[in-house]
Amino acid sequence: MADWTHHRASINGIEMHYVTQGEGPLVVLLHGFPHTWFSWRHQIGALAAAGYRVVAPDLRGMGQTDVPEALEEYRVDRVVADVADCSTISANSRRCSRVSTSGSSSPTTSRSNTPTASAD
Repeated sequence: MADWTHHRASINGIEMHYVTQGEGPLVVLLHGFPHTWFSWRHQIGALAAAGYRVVAPDLRGMGQTDVPEALEEYRVDRVVADVADCSTISANSRRCSRVSTSGSSSPTTSRSNTPTASAD
């Protein structure tokens, strides 16, 4: 059985759903279109077992996250702000890794020694 925990948070005017598991440096897993956090179900537990805090959100308009009506609500800057704020809420470490399929089948990874966003 999976040990992930489901959360909901008010972020940038929407209710965002995300799943977390583990403790340690933060890894944020971003799904492509038309998927949800569930695309990462096999990787979440493995990363958590390897010592990471894993966050896998449903991006706006998908899964259990709100679906804004206006097309401009899906601009890249809005989605990036959602991910940054979700990461900040979930962060417990200054070292972050982000993994994204970017709509392709091959994951890409980037690392940062600073948080992806600062808490207000």
